Amino acid sequence: MPSLRDIRRRIGSVKSTQQITRAMKMVSAAKLRRAQEAVTRARPYAQLLEEALYRVTARAAAEEAPAHPLLEARPPRVAELVLITSDRGLAGGFNSNIGRRAQRFMVETSDRHEKVLLSTIGRKGREYLRARHFPIRKDFTGVHARLSFEKAEEIAGEYAQRFLAGEVDAVFLLFHEFRSAISQQLILKQLLPVVTSAAGPEGGSGVDFLYEPARAELLQELVPRYLRSQVWRALLDSAASEHGARMTAMEAATKNAGELIGALSQQYNRARQAYITKELMEIVGGAEALK
Repeated sequence: MPSLRDIRRRIGSVKSTQQITRAMKMVSAAKLRRAQEAVTRARPYAQLLEEALYRVTARAAAEEAPAHPLLEARPPRVAELVLITSDRGLAGGFNSNIGRRAQRFMVETSDRHEKVLLSTIGRKGREYLRARHFPIRKDFTGVHARLSFEKAEEIAGEYAQRFLAGEVDAVFLLFHEFRSAISQQLILKQLLPVVTSAAGPEGGSGVDFLYEPARAELLQELVPRYLRSQVWRALLDSAASEHGARMTAMEAATKNAGELIGALSQQYNRARQAYITKELMEIVGGAEALK
């Protein structure tokens, strides 16, 4: 049975841990508010841009007008999967879920792709793949340290060049989409070739517009812009989801620490009571022996 000193030391250690987890929860909550505002600001633009691109590409396809090269679907001989994880841990299953989903993707698509390349955004994704000896084509470092649209533009531009050069036939993003502080949905999104859907009430409308410049020139501007917005949106969603997952994990850890402190306090009180009872019995026994 542990001594009173050992139990007191354990209670102090758990209390220190509880203070750390409570502080981390508060920090994540503050960061979450800013990240959630960034996601809320970016989503309407991305959705409207997708609607506009859908209308233009749908009309161009109907009239057999020349499409943009990034819209061209070809046999996905070589595919690339980009894992967007965090740089830090202590976020529950946030990073491990992405790693497991990436492994399942490679198994499920083995009959469609001759080769699947893996790239990572975030230190935890890199560590997950290296621990399991998966080759990494490229690790985009420093993206989360200073999250900016220029980083998203750089990533989108690199993959557009690789797609146009025929180095890769399909590119997928794997990330968490932010729903709320306690809900993040794992999303596998095809980045290239660009596939748009009718998003919104006017997505499938038969109304057309007069375009200036012409559709072909408009697509030359819209498609790269859409590509950049999708990468930027994925990065923002991932950042907000990370803070939400960490806040939830630290709240659960703080609660568990409180329960453990309660259990240890009960154990300490029982041990102290037993020690006092034993001392009293020894005193009474000694007094009886002297009579």
